[in-house]
Amino acid sequence: MSAQQNQAKNNKLVLKLAAIVIGMFGFGFALVPIYDVLCDVLGINGKTSDTAAVYEVVEIDESRLITVDFITRINTGMPWEFRAETKRVKVHPGQLSQVNFYVRNPTTTDIVGQAVPSVSPGPAAIYMNKTECFCFEQQTLKAGEEVLMPMQFYVDPQLPEKITYFTVQYTLYNVTASKDVVAMN
Repeated sequence: MSAQQNQAKNNKLVLKLAAIVIGMFGFGFALVPIYDVLCDVLGINGKTSDTAAVYEVVEIDESRLITVDFITRINTGMPWEFRAETKRVKVHPGQLSQVNFYVRNPTTTDIVGQAVPSVSPGPAAIYMNKTECFCFEQQTLKAGEEVLMPMQFYVDPQLPEKITYFTVQYTLYNVTASKDVVAMN
């Protein structure tokens, strides 16, 4: 094989490898939107709406009782104490309910937090309607401050009969640095 043929093969190989790298980068960039679409289509994402639902008086389905568990989690780097005051409630579909979450900033600095909810099993998420929630906005707690944060919700009466139990988890993130960056711009 001549040097010219070797050079042509090497150039072809380099082009193929470059195309693979570009393709991998593009796939990685598109992964999050693809994941969101697949989860929405399959109904497995567990994401709740990030806007307040409007509670309209509906007929409460007193023939059914839904158990809702509340779990709290603190992301790494968030020094707050965070817990649900009520760990479990039993509600009738259509019934407006309220639970409170306790949060305390034990540090000597002000911290901004953001709670992100998820529901499991995922299909129940679209039937969990929050009319008031601390998760809609970032929460700023001064050093040593503690508060009770309310969350009002109702379970849509259209919740499938087979779902009698679901869990709502709030993960609390420290977003102080990102708030400072936005404030500087």
